[in-house]
Amino acid sequence: MKGLWNIVLSGYPKSGKTLLAKRLIADNRTFARVGVDELRMMLFNETPPSRDEFQLYTLITEMRDALLAKGYSVVIDSTAPDNVTREFLQTTRIKHANQLLVMFTVDRDVLIKRNIETVGNADRVLAWDKRWEDPKSECCLFKFKSNNIEEFENYYARLKELLESEIHPFRPEFRPPLLPLRKVRTALRNFLEKH
Repeated sequence: MKGLWNIVLSGYPKSGKTLLAKRLIADNRTFARVGVDELRMMLFNETPPSRDEFQLYTLITEMRDALLAKGYSVVIDSTAPDNVTREFLQTTRIKHANQLLVMFTVDRDVLIKRNIETVGNADRVLAWDKRWEDPKSECCLFKFKSNNIEEFENYYARLKELLESEIHPFRPEFRPPLLPLRKVRTALRNFLEKH
């Protein structure tokens, strides 16, 4: 892969985020995955939201920045349903890291079926409906469809081609500057306190 990447995965439960994250790190020795759900369970043994979501996301960004500083591209495996969370996860102190938001677009009936097969109900899909926001148009966005394995493979090939490209619109010099990290942290804390 060309350059250093900070990739944030955003999608409903069972949309294919973890499958993509594990595939990226299996295919690229310089990639690392940060799994938000695993870290939440390890620290608090709770499903979202945990008792201290702000602390959780602060740890995630610190882990991400430490990995980026060591030369690893990072894939953040998170539901990231709202724009405040997405921007928080995309904002890094590490210069020259390419930012990319990978938004999973899976048909609702497929999501519901997968959740029922896995956990016995569709409550998680309904819960995230309350917080879900369409991404801001100015972010670096790749829409990833994964209604079935063939579609997943097709979009994975497209994503891989983008990540291997020397010239792509997600390079730091082509994107608008993000807010300072201090302001993004304050916005995330305020947002989490309201929800």
